[in-house]
Amino acid sequence: MNRHAKDLHAPHKPALVEGTTPLIERRDHIAPSVFRPENLLREARRQKGIAPGRVPSVCVLDPDGDIVAHVRRHGAEPCPQWACYHSTMWTWRAGDLACGILGHVVGGSFAVLVAEQLFASGCELLIDVTSAGQITDAGPPPYYVLIERALRDEGTSYHYLPPSNYAAADPALIKLAAEALAEAGRRFHVGDSWTTDAPFRETEESIASRRDAGILAVEMEAASLYAFAAARACPVVCLAHVTNQLGRVDGDFEKGDEMGAAGSLDLVMALAAAWRRKAQGAERAAT
Repeated sequence: MNRHAKDLHAPHKPALVEGTTPLIERRDHIAPSVFRPENLLREARRQKGIAPGRVPSVCVLDPDGDIVAHVRRHGAEPCPQWACYHSTMWTWRAGDLACGILGHVVGGSFAVLVAEQLFASGCELLIDVTSAGQITDAGPPPYYVLIERALRDEGTSYHYLPPSNYAAADPALIKLAAEALAEAGRRFHVGDSWTTDAPFRETEESIASRRDAGILAVEMEAASLYAFAAARACPVVCLAHVTNQLGRVDGDFEKGDEMGAAGSLDLVMALAAAWRRKAQGAERAAT
């Protein structure tokens, strides 16, 4: 090949800009995405032969999969309306209340990938119940933290909101959740978490810094989900099930009876029932 012809076909490589970080530098947070969850679901339905339909109005992310294992043992069934390529939804019914539960949705990027599709499929409230490590000693694990704010030490949240230290939940939703959890009688705290996407890079220095900031627990989804919730105006509540002291003691990671699934499910259903009562009250007031 002629040397000059080879040069003409060489790919252009723009110069790298020293000192820039793509996540921090982006400015198009309110711009619409070209790739839409509705379009992905459309093609998944076509390829899988799934008829259009709505998922349950309350859905649950269960990163450890313990709640899914529990409800499957007690009669939960796959949700035929859920067209996601990457996950399976199980429908759990308690009386006339139904929830869609998805297991093993671990990490902020996966959680938001699924959350986008959930709200495009009829979800009206998303609850995340994630296993978490203790940062500030609030008592012996296991216990729950209702997360008000999450430190943004991950990447996904920066695609939804401009840079800031924390992603915060909707205060009215936290108030509703706190009242519902109190009525359920489970031990819980309300406070901040630290969302990381590198759980095996929790160093002594970083832990001490988070503890000094009053952070209660470390987990992997809340900041991403709360940023998504704020950007898309979608109701999301994150619960951290504090089950461990980062593996630094023998016998750590004990979650309670049935791997903590029954207790977590009690909280989920209490919150779902409170949400439905509020929605029904609003409907009556509007008529």
